[in-house]
Amino acid sequence: MINVVVTYTVNPDFVSENKVNIQKFLDDFKKLDPSTFEYKVYVKEDGITFLHYSNYMNEEIQHEVLNVPSFKEFQRLRDESGLNGSHKVEILQSL
Repeated sequence: MINVVVTYTVNPDFVSENKVNIQKFLDDFKKLDPSTFEYKVYVKEDGITFLHYSNYMNEEIQHEVLNVPSFKEFQRLRDESGLNGSHKVEILQSL
């Protein structure tokens, strides 16, 4: 099992657009087999920091999920919005 946490902070004027872009890829993820991965998105109390939690059965599933076109577009738009070095990816090890 692969477990990943991604956090990043967007500019306040990009929050609404980011939420719309997230919903697009989450809707597309529903077309995939939900027994092979989990993907959840949260907004922290500051209202501008997003946390994405995901786990994947294996690397093949992770690759399939992360290459959904709407997810790739979300990433591009998020990155172009200006993250100011706040993007952080953490791989979690289960006990």
